[in-house]
Amino acid sequence: TLMPAGSPFTALCQALARGPAADRADLHLHSTASDGTYTPTQLVELGRRCLLRAIALTDHDTLAGLEEARAAAQGSSLEVIAGVEITTRHAGHEIHLLGYFVDPSHPGLSGALEGIRLARRGRFLEMVERLRGLGVSIEVTDADLVPSSLGRRTLAELLVRQGKASSIREAFQRWLHDRGRASVPKESLPTPEAIAHVRAAGGVASWAHPPYDQCVEHLAELAVAGLGAVEVIFPNAKPSLARQMRERATALGLAISGGSDCHGPGGSGVGSHTVSSDELERLRCSVPSSTKSSKA
Repeated sequence: TLMPAGSPFTALCQALARGPAADRADLHLHSTASDGTYTPTQLVELGRRCLLRAIALTDHDTLAGLEEARAAAQGSSLEVIAGVEITTRHAGHEIHLLGYFVDPSHPGLSGALEGIRLARRGRFLEMVERLRGLGVSIEVTDADLVPSSLGRRTLAELLVRQGKASSIREAFQRWLHDRGRASVPKESLPTPEAIAHVRAAGGVASWAHPPYDQCVEHLAELAVAGLGAVEVIFPNAKPSLARQMRERATALGLAISGGSDCHGPGGSGVGSHTVSSDELERLRCSVPSSTKSSKA
């Protein structure tokens, strides 16, 4: 019997078919704490079944799922790395920054993430009001405002559920595209500021799924700002460009990160894109030296 292409069981079988992966780590995963559909516990279970050495939970602008994930991993050999994906801006571009090995209780990082989430909430509500001004009235409950990744897609999904649009694509075309009548520009931290927060919290900052042209243009200056790594292994990364990015990272003394960017069934599965144990340890060694002694 054929299994659905996007099912967890199918993803597991594909991972097992690649052979033992105990020396591999998936360092880019999203859970229900942000915009993923797997719970932190389910991600841990999938990581264990795929025989991974480690996973990093990197929800958008929150570390809320970390405690559950670590509790689920207790008694197993799977390491759960404290991670986060932060939306930032640099030179007119949106840059997603991954923070690894961070202290989830660090007040500076926690405060910055809370500020981002509040800004997202405010933007979301402003777009709702703009829609109402256009005669498109929708109901918003407290539950709709919980996700840390509130944005235009979240609002488009709400419009579809309430019958105001036939599809997410229609919602964007009519109201939510970049210059749409209900669209509100996104606020985000300057990338160097976000890097500083990650480093202050004892972590390593990595540039997530960088477009190659931007990587060539800005990687060196972000390395000067404290960037410690660049994501080279990710879905849809062209092998030839990945090799060039790897070479550029090595020349700048940056570590390598990588992962599936799994958001749930239907996309890249847990363990489909991984780094080696050596690459993981190189990333771990990139933790700022001033914080290593406190973690020892």
